[in-house]
Amino acid sequence: MNVSTEYSKFNVTLLATAIASSFLFPISAMANDDSASDDVETISIFGQAYRNTATKTSLEPEETPQGITVLDGEVLEQRSVKSLNEALRYVPGVTTEQKGGAVTMYDTFNIRGFDVNQSYYDGLVLQYLNGWNLQPQIDPIAIQQIEVFKGPTSVLYGSMPPGGMVNMIAKTPQKEKSTDVKVATGTGNLVEASIDTTGQFGDSDFSYRFIALARQKDGQVDYTEEERYVIAPSVDWQVSDRTLINFNMYYQNDPSMGMNSAMPASGMIYDNPNGSTDPSTFVGDKNWSTFEREFFMAGYKINHEFNNNWSFLQNFRYMNASLYQENTYHIQNAYTQDFDPSTGVLDRSIYSTDENSIGYTIDNQLSGRVMVGSVEHNLLFGIDYQKLDGDSRYKEFGKTSQFGDFNIFNPNNNMIDRGQLSNTADYKDEIGIEQTGVYFQDQVRIERLVLIAGGRYDKFTSDSDYRGKYEDKGVWYDYSKNDKASQSQFSYRVGALYELESGFSPFISYATSFEPVAGLDAQGNSYKPELGEQVEVGVKYESSDYTKVASASLFNITKSDAMMADPTDAYNPQLQIGEIRSRGIELQGQWMISDSWDIAANYTYIDMEITEDDTYNSEGKTPIYVPTHAASLWSNYYIYDGILTGTRISGGLRYVGEMEMDAANTDKVPDYTLADVSIGYELDGISESLTGATAQLSATNLFNTEYYSCYDSANCWYGAEQTVELSINYNF
Repeated sequence: MNVSTEYSKFNVTLLATAIASSFLFPISAMANDDSASDDVETISIFGQAYRNTATKTSLEPEETPQGITVLDGEVLEQRSVKSLNEALRYVPGVTTEQKGGAVTMYDTFNIRGFDVNQSYYDGLVLQYLNGWNLQPQIDPIAIQQIEVFKGPTSVLYGSMPPGGMVNMIAKTPQKEKSTDVKVATGTGNLVEASIDTTGQFGDSDFSYRFIALARQKDGQVDYTEEERYVIAPSVDWQVSDRTLINFNMYYQNDPSMGMNSAMPASGMIYDNPNGSTDPSTFVGDKNWSTFEREFFMAGYKINHEFNNNWSFLQNFRYMNASLYQENTYHIQNAYTQDFDPSTGVLDRSIYSTDENSIGYTIDNQLSGRVMVGSVEHNLLFGIDYQKLDGDSRYKEFGKTSQFGDFNIFNPNNNMIDRGQLSNTADYKDEIGIEQTGVYFQDQVRIERLVLIAGGRYDKFTSDSDYRGKYEDKGVWYDYSKNDKASQSQFSYRVGALYELESGFSPFISYATSFEPVAGLDAQGNSYKPELGEQVEVGVKYESSDYTKVASASLFNITKSDAMMADPTDAYNPQLQIGEIRSRGIELQGQWMISDSWDIAANYTYIDMEITEDDTYNSEGKTPIYVPTHAASLWSNYYIYDGILTGTRISGGLRYVGEMEMDAANTDKVPDYTLADVSIGYELDGISESLTGATAQLSATNLFNTEYYSCYDSANCWYGAEQTVELSINYNF
């Protein structure tokens, strides 16, 4: 039996039929609803249960003395983004797509130089099976807004890298009826259809939203495909004027997610007399290339206003996820030489993983406004909890050299005979994670002065029971390892912002973070939690007519007891080296030049280095994936008169400076500049019968520039090739 079929949880054809059929229900419900009132309330895009990422309250992000970038749904639509990675391309301080353009099943990015391995969806963490591959990846079809909060956020969210976090705000039910139906095609034989419909059930206290998506396209790399199906319904129940309950569900099935393989820099970044690779080169084997993921999330929000000043929010989510992959990898170090640059021969290890997890997260927030004389206190008290149980079955099947030599310059992707594979290693890792946090915050306003202070105490435990066996020269050996962590930490934040009459608001803040670390070092000692702290000073600006918005931030982040891989042995435990420092400047601004023309620009400078290392003398080295300079520019021009009325022309440039190729800083990954363009047109200019219909033509990497990212010289990836998409959207 074909393994990819065996592990598929759903019949794709039946699922696609179900999605298509389910489109009809909300539309029919609206069509038959004759009792709705003509008096429509103003749409509340985010609803009563919305809390901004920066403060976990409904206060404006502009009042927070830390760097924040917000991307709304319109921006995501204009740029035709298919992932969080793509959405963050124009955000200052963020380096995206660390595994290139062909590896799309992960959102791999860092903020201010520090990797982010967990993002948030509607204020709750998307739980990750620690050490493996399984994590939900939300499709942009379900996202109303993306909020990028810079610097440590452990004070509100617990375990967190010091660079910052990303929170994706979900689309919510609206009382005003609206339906968007979209179809799209493009490069890679893209075929996509989606629906997003919302409205009120008659004149009841219930409002709905139903989102569904089906997408299929060829992967950038030969012999790979990307396929996805999404269903995301939600219902708001306005129990009373002061109580709202939201029920929400998100289901995603990814029967095929492209590939997850790297290739050597030789023949890519470095010239090789034997030949060269290109962005479509596949170093895997089509007979052993499976990557399936499926996850289901269901939850609720209860928002109750006790009075005009005090409210309570409870946000809960259940998650059930699974992933199966068949893949190959290679190693190049002092002990193992899987690649021979003199010939182009690459030997690969054959493996599979079967991963499952079940998780729960809940966040309880009590917020209130208290006046003490002329001083306004916005108080927040909260307690959150998360639990994850999962496992991963890992198997190895020897090397591909048993089927002959594989040459990256003349790849034969049809070498592996599944019937000839024999198991050489079989392990199972059972993982449990539990975290409880208690937090408080006070945001004080004294006329134009805003002060903020908060603290949080976290208790974190984790357990990894890794057991199995492996074969060596015909003899099987048992292997077991148990990594546990039980760590607690107090995190805090203080800051101040002053709003000047000129529109400028200077601010200063200090914040801390912590990341628990499970396991033992080579000496058998428990790792310490990684701790971070940031000092940030800056200024925000908003003109009196709201046509100009800008901010500038200077930051200095220090991460102590930082983890890194042992550079002398790929199989030894990680090292806790000492201290890493990241400091720099972020500039961002937007200018509405006229009613027809707007422009947004940003620039980031980061000076990042290892400042303490008592083990391998790596002091002064810069981590990978951190460009010193990065900048971007995006502009929109709208035409309201003449034959082109209803046309929008948008375009952008993004520059990413050179980065270190490996941890030893032996060479650089070249810098690059990419251009993107998007053109939209309202089709009612052709005929009144097309009112509500729009067409959009977008292209990313317009000039098909070749660019790269690298973990080391043996593991590099090509950036995303030129992609072109044509979509038609009909709103009614």
